[in-house]
Amino acid sequence: MPELPEVETIVCDLRQAGLEGRVIRDAHIAWPRTAATANPEIFRDQLCGKKISSVIRRAKFIVLSLTQGQVQKNKADLPLSPAWLLVHLRMTGRLDFMAPEVPRDPYERARLMLDDGRTLRFKDIRKFGRWYFYENEPPQFQALGPEPLAKDFTVAILATRLKGRKRQIKPLLLDQTVVSGLGNIYVDEALWEAGIHPLAEAHRLKKDRLERLHQAIVLVLQRGVRNSGTTLGKNELNYYSVGKRSGRNQDELQVFRKTGEPCPRCSSRIVRLIVGQRSSHVCLKCQRKH
Repeated sequence: MPELPEVETIVCDLRQAGLEGRVIRDAHIAWPRTAATANPEIFRDQLCGKKISSVIRRAKFIVLSLTQGQVQKNKADLPLSPAWLLVHLRMTGRLDFMAPEVPRDPYERARLMLDDGRTLRFKDIRKFGRWYFYENEPPQFQALGPEPLAKDFTVAILATRLKGRKRQIKPLLLDQTVVSGLGNIYVDEALWEAGIHPLAEAHRLKKDRLERLHQAIVLVLQRGVRNSGTTLGKNELNYYSVGKRSGRNQDELQVFRKTGEPCPRCSSRIVRLIVGQRSSHVCLKCQRKH
């Protein structure tokens, strides 16, 4: 599943491709479950005529802020009511711009027809991706934890989110209500950078370890964004950004999927553990539980 750096890369690519400012002339949902908040016909009607005023990321969501494409000013000159289209890529979702005459891919689940003649197409092999339309603030936002690359994400904020939590640190960091945007790749990398075992109990982490963990989370995410995300392999199930642009961060991974290879810090062998039903890659010498 694309994590924060991958989704951030896609959002930046969509902006650079000029999606902001475009009006949705028509929409088509080929796989009904892709439209999570209404049936395909209603979903289409909700989107048609809307202008995409901004494209941002929140956690692992691509967020399109929408306004009415045709502005009808009244005497009071009231501001336009915003709406939101949220796209969650899940395992295999992918967005790309294409000319309207390009034949439909068998894995295409949805498309937006734009006022500049292009179509934004959503391909999703495993059909787990979802689109959500809201006329009020999306309810998902209320439960999400802080953004780890925001300026106000401090050591104190992280300590508060973990305080009194007796859960193992890795499943806790994967919980989007604790810290948003983290997934398996970047949690493994951050825990290695911080020297913390994924089975360590969160409430037992002392101040110095929390400081190292905070620094490590920011470090690995910034590195991932700088490298346009992580593409593990070359098949269709792997992450690609807009225009099938692959990431480069796989070349800088320290432990993730490095089972049996030497630890970059101490040369001990990296081992694979199952933590919270997820694969975890650990140096048992460098990463301590206490």
